[in-house]
Amino acid sequence: MNTVRSPLQAQIVQWLVAPGDAVQAGDLLLVLEAMKMEHELRADRAGRVSERFFAEGETVDAGAALLRLDPLAAPQDAGAGAGSAAVAPAAHAQPPGPRDDLRRLQQRLAHTLDGARPEAVARRHALGLRTARENIADLCDDGSFLEYGALAVAAQRSRRSEEDLIANTPADGMVTGIGSVNGLIFGAEPSRTVVMAYDATVLAGTQGMRNHAKTDRLLGIALAQQLPVVLFAEGGGGRPGDTDMPIVAGLHVGSFAAFARLSGQVPVVGIAAGRCFAGNAALLGCSDVIIATRQSNIGMGGPAMVEGGGLGVFRPEDIGPSAVQHVNGVIDLLVDDEPQAVATARHYLSFFQGRLPDWIAPNQQGLRDVVPENRLRVYDTRAAMDGLVDQGSLLMLRTCFGIGIHTALARIEGRPVGLMANNPLHLGGAIDADAADKAARFMQLCNAHGLPLVSLVDTPGFMVGPAMEERAQVRHVSRLFVTAASLRVPFFSVVLRKGYGLGAMGMTAGGFHAPVFTVAWPSGEFGAMGLEGAVRLGYRKELEALPEGPQREALFESLLQRQIANGSAQQMATTLEIDAVIDPVQTREWLARGLASARVAEPAGPRFIDTW
Repeated sequence: MNTVRSPLQAQIVQWLVAPGDAVQAGDLLLVLEAMKMEHELRADRAGRVSERFFAEGETVDAGAALLRLDPLAAPQDAGAGAGSAAVAPAAHAQPPGPRDDLRRLQQRLAHTLDGARPEAVARRHALGLRTARENIADLCDDGSFLEYGALAVAAQRSRRSEEDLIANTPADGMVTGIGSVNGLIFGAEPSRTVVMAYDATVLAGTQGMRNHAKTDRLLGIALAQQLPVVLFAEGGGGRPGDTDMPIVAGLHVGSFAAFARLSGQVPVVGIAAGRCFAGNAALLGCSDVIIATRQSNIGMGGPAMVEGGGLGVFRPEDIGPSAVQHVNGVIDLLVDDEPQAVATARHYLSFFQGRLPDWIAPNQQGLRDVVPENRLRVYDTRAAMDGLVDQGSLLMLRTCFGIGIHTALARIEGRPVGLMANNPLHLGGAIDADAADKAARFMQLCNAHGLPLVSLVDTPGFMVGPAMEERAQVRHVSRLFVTAASLRVPFFSVVLRKGYGLGAMGMTAGGFHAPVFTVAWPSGEFGAMGLEGAVRLGYRKELEALPEGPQREALFESLLQRQIANGSAQQMATTLEIDAVIDPVQTREWLARGLASARVAEPAGPRFIDTW
């Protein structure tokens, strides 16, 4: 005999068995209700109900006896008798479909996908562009993207039907979530990335109140969890048609401050394809790096805003085309199309995800021929950059702006580094305002995210002259010193040829003894200023004492050669102003060993990366 007792104080809602019924283990006996919740009570063994002690509607205490089960007399007793429920558990029939709540969810989610809007997708593809979801699927590892806020619709219920909003404003025009980027290379944890993509097929990619809320939610997670962020920015600014919120101008929203707060805290990548104006452009401009396609247009105001300000009527294509924004420095990486933009974003993010165990070193012998023997002959320092780093790792940034200095991310024996180099092809390597701004911001970027810096030096110094000073040269070039003074990452300098004056000091974190090491190739030459200028100024009296012509030129050349010999790399090493003179083929080894032993200090105080 077995007494079945109540597991809690409750009310009997329904009896499912009566005296005389045979039950099997797991059969439902009755339903209890407590605190508005129903509890099913099932048999824990087979038996026959011999007695029930309470009626439906009665309240029972915890532990109260509810019914008694007698053992089944014999195997044949398991057969159905008069008034019996079920002698054996019935075979569970396969349900015809999902339960109603799951079916409703599946139908609702289907409306958020591209397949629910074939006409909008077709229009998108006709422009040669991909949908927001297609870009996210390409960026994130298969099956890794977890979408937040998929069921959101525009805050326009007072003027549009529920069916209209679901059909035409899926996700309120912005797809947000967390996915894995490069997870197959670096593992799941280092690859977790917040991804946000404005959907230009929904209300022209405008910023609605719901997608602002989604943005804020994901940005908060990114900051708290220290996750990188990738933003696909396309569309216009604030949306005037959201009527469900009691607001006037919406200038209190926190999305822009929240996005800006990530600067220097986590890597932030902005991607633009198509038209990116107003609020979308403001977010894009806060990114560490902007990747844009050739057909993109980026501007703080679109045609409607320009016309509304009385500034004329323009086509969208006339405002901030990529050709303009790449040259002026807004675009860091210009690519052909969205697939290339996504691939570039993955490459960029990889530098902040860890060290690669496998790498291929280029042939180092070629470095010996990078600098011409003729000390006046220009050359391309990008050949030195490419020859020093792991094959396929070099990612050049801002290639059409500040071209007096090259900046790039790369790897040396799998370790990520920031790499910058003077460009003798432009102004002989002299540093102008744009080049200084570019290099200073690049140092900020590497410093914020803990990437060691390698500087390849070949400069006659800061660019001088009245035209330069009209561009606030004093302030711009001094950014190199101010930025370098607060670096927490190790800095390494290699002088390829010219190391002259304050410009060379700016390229070596403030002075030749500021880096972990400063070494020079045999082609290195040094001076407080350009050697030719030093001779003309320092020996003006002697030169002017001779008549113009061969005699004066002969003296000038003699004095110049003396200066060249005195400022040679070996002489600099003799006086310990630099640490060593090395064979160019040893450069990578020096850098690899320096990187292996150097330490990245912990961040001290607040940090951010200049947008410029």
